[in-house]
Amino acid sequence: MADQAISVSSVFKTYGKVVALSGVDLEVPKGSIVGLVGANGAGKTTLIRLLVGALRPDSGEIRVLGVDPFAHKRKARSMVGYMPQSPVLYEDLTVLENVRFFGRGHISDDVDQKARSVLEFVDLRDEADRQIRALSGGQRQRASLAATLVHEPQMLFLDEPTAGVDPELRHTFWQRFRRLAESGVTLVVSTHQMDEVVHCDRVAIIRSGAVLANATPSELFSSGGATVRVHRGGDMVEQRLGSLSDDLPGLLHNFGLDPSVTRIEVQEPTLEDVVLSMIGREGDHGSK
Repeated sequence: MADQAISVSSVFKTYGKVVALSGVDLEVPKGSIVGLVGANGAGKTTLIRLLVGALRPDSGEIRVLGVDPFAHKRKARSMVGYMPQSPVLYEDLTVLENVRFFGRGHISDDVDQKARSVLEFVDLRDEADRQIRALSGGQRQRASLAATLVHEPQMLFLDEPTAGVDPELRHTFWQRFRRLAESGVTLVVSTHQMDEVVHCDRVAIIRSGAVLANATPSELFSSGGATVRVHRGGDMVEQRLGSLSDDLPGLLHNFGLDPSVTRIEVQEPTLEDVVLSMIGREGDHGSK
């Protein structure tokens, strides 16, 4: 428990007759980046809202940095940063004024210095005096991240932080996320971008309100198995293997590894294929 930034045990949450979360169990190690992946309506947003203390679970236990985030909101929020998918910024204020405003909600000392420092971190120093309404979409995302980081939280929840930004900025965001993790900050990143999960230390896959897997990207990749086609003369034998490294030798033994085996094709799924096979392409429309 001491090494876990998040501990969720048997958590249920319903909205009337709609079951949003059904017995979620999840642990997140401190200083790690965990990708939260699932189809629309799978329960990702509900889980994040529970973790930041915006909702109370119907049953089960949640601890974020050792604290019940709903019962001890003030303490939890001093340690937590939350960046929603759509930036919540004041259009008529400048970038610096926005970051200062959000900083004052948590800290009283050196607000201006910390605000300028975090704008440096997100590469918005030169935009500090521009109003939010004058910024591009990517600049707004960076301003939102700055407002989330100004009070130096130990835990970050980022809901689709790279939605709608170009590939170069996405790459920059992930570089900054990694720097934060290396400094000891724990990040939970909700994303629909399957290629982004390779940047995470672990990936939690959620479907129909339940966590199906909580594993490293390499573990998920290896769980996808492989399709092997053996061409022998004019015939072809195709077999699905659960583990390429473990099962391929047994398959080849059936052929005696003789010279007539002229070609072996191995088709492995992409990480996106593995994740989509777990969450289902249609998703679940009963959860939030």
